[in-house]
Amino acid sequence: MARSGWTLADAPPQTGRTAVITGANSGIGRAAAMGMATLGARVVLACRNEQTATAAAADIVDMVPGAELDVVTIDLSDQSSVRRAAAEIIDRHDSIDLLINNAGLMRAQRELTVDGFEMDFGTNFLGHFTLTGLLLPKVSGDGRVVTVGSHAHRTGAIDFDDLRLDRGFSSASAYSRAKLAQMLFAFEFDRRLWDAKSEIASLAAHPGGTRTGVMREQNRFLQWAYFAPSLRWLTDRFIMDPPEGVLSILRAATDPRAIGGEYYGPTGRLGLAGPPALVTPSARAQDRAVATQLWDVAEDLTDVHYSFA
Repeated sequence: MARSGWTLADAPPQTGRTAVITGANSGIGRAAAMGMATLGARVVLACRNEQTATAAAADIVDMVPGAELDVVTIDLSDQSSVRRAAAEIIDRHDSIDLLINNAGLMRAQRELTVDGFEMDFGTNFLGHFTLTGLLLPKVSGDGRVVTVGSHAHRTGAIDFDDLRLDRGFSSASAYSRAKLAQMLFAFEFDRRLWDAKSEIASLAAHPGGTRTGVMREQNRFLQWAYFAPSLRWLTDRFIMDPPEGVLSILRAATDPRAIGGEYYGPTGRLGLAGPPALVTPSARAQDRAVATQLWDVAEDLTDVHYSFA
């Protein structure tokens, strides 16, 4: 369904800039990689599955002849993998102008990462916390870090006494907590950059209701509701395909008027579809006391300490 508003044609050229995108082998991440390549950026596809990432890169080159692409293998649920990938990116690229923390999952059953973290929290939040901190010294002076959030953050809650969710687990609560953690991180990161007088900007964006791999991991009813061709006449009013859903992320990444601490998302029905614009995060995502505590906990769990020099 065509929707009027900001499109990729409104973005300035990104020639000469390097963009690192996690989870760029499918869904929103792949659409972001396609968009940045179209704008002329050199794109690093940081993905868990090297085979699908390589295939995605080949498809992008077919669509954007001459695109400069690099594939780096990273498993955000494994802190050692994140460190290896960060070192590889630093070794291959002189600077990073854009980091899009996009990759994510929503587990139906409780699982722990190899490091002992609850899977959603350890992957979506702690994996990106580590990656961003390690890459920060390579981010250019006017660089941007875009954290891909979700409307789900509005119902999230963080119990610092039960980060492993030993006392209770549901797929929805684990996911919303991880997304709230990412949002708290994005805004706290920007405050710390501002305090350090850095011109690097940290923003957040969400794709609304978008048909992505995260939804394919859910129960059969949700899979049917999102993907059934017979329901397109109805669901297209509330659910977008990745090329539309990614526009919020690409606007946060490229709009010259966007500034640190902002949050972009669809402006249509229920904030699930429509053109991207500046939207308001929940009060929970702006709780500075919780954000500060979460930052300290993340540093302790990952042993990554940000350098703002």
